[in-house]
Amino acid sequence: MKTFQLTGKTREIAVRSADQKRALKAMRNQSEIPAVLYGGEQVVHFAVTQSDVRKLIYTPDIFAIELTIDGVQKMAVMKEIQFHPVTDAILHIDFLEVFPEKPIVMEVPVVLEGHAEGVKAGGKLQLQMRKLKVKANYTDIPERLIINVDNLGLGKTMQVGDIHFEGLEIMNAKNAVVCAVQLTRAARGAQAKA
Repeated sequence: MKTFQLTGKTREIAVRSADQKRALKAMRNQSEIPAVLYGGEQVVHFAVTQSDVRKLIYTPDIFAIELTIDGVQKMAVMKEIQFHPVTDAILHIDFLEVFPEKPIVMEVPVVLEGHAEGVKAGGKLQLQMRKLKVKANYTDIPERLIINVDNLGLGKTMQVGDIHFEGLEIMNAKNAVVCAVQLTRAARGAQAKA
């Protein structure tokens, strides 16, 4: 997994909710995003700038993040992002602190490789699940899960239970369909004639 360097500064948490809302709004107006780091000895509330996180968020890749908050460096992964429902502005980011010996659950992008037999016969290959949830140490999680579809026939599906990766535990339901080769009208017509 690639690493991404990100710096932040701690922020104060107001006791009253009205004061806290005002402080968060002022922070967002200065192009800062409130963030929280969970998973360590204590929860850390901090802020990052929009320009710093742009390349982290708007990419299909996943990253291990070298997070530096007020000079203290920690390893983390991004867990959740909250967007404004109308403007799509980033409202909040949650990070999870990771340790080399402690497994985490993370969504990893799926990439299909090869040329399916069913596609050669006139079918259409469709990717049903763009990401799979895996459980492993963060150092063992790959950037993407590459699945070979060469033996996938016409009208056949590949389910989560059919896929195995060394050192990774796939957390999705075993009967969930990852990809399928569906019959097209032309393939149905050719089958009917035969």
